[in-house]
Amino acid sequence: MTRALTHLMFQGHARAALRTYEAVFPDFTIEMLELNDENTAAAGTVRMAKVSFAGQRLIVIDSPIPHDFDFTPSMSLFVEMDSVDALDGAFAQLADGGTVLMPPDNYGFSDRFGWLTDRFGLSWQLSLPL
Repeated sequence: MTRALTHLMFQGHARAALRTYEAVFPDFTIEMLELNDENTAAAGTVRMAKVSFAGQRLIVIDSPIPHDFDFTPSMSLFVEMDSVDALDGAFAQLADGGTVLMPPDNYGFSDRFGWLTDRFGLSWQLSLPL
């Protein structure tokens, strides 16, 4: 069987990111978390996590080696929220320490939409469905 999963590679911040996303989204569930053991240079970082989020499966890791690249806003997690309050609350939490690309507003294609990059570098688009 073929399936596609979203793979998120952090550079040493995956555990903190996972804790943040669990706090922001009630349905963000870490199904499996495996850490690098203390005999490695990357001790305590995320070797592999499997996550369930809003019906999607995510794979999350900390890269064991440094890279000159990171996330790009062109690729983002697009989340349809169920209320303005939920959208605004999640947006505020995710934007803390991050960069707001488009503040929550009505841009014509959604009554409420916001786009940001969180403090871990991951891009999020939060929207109310039409």
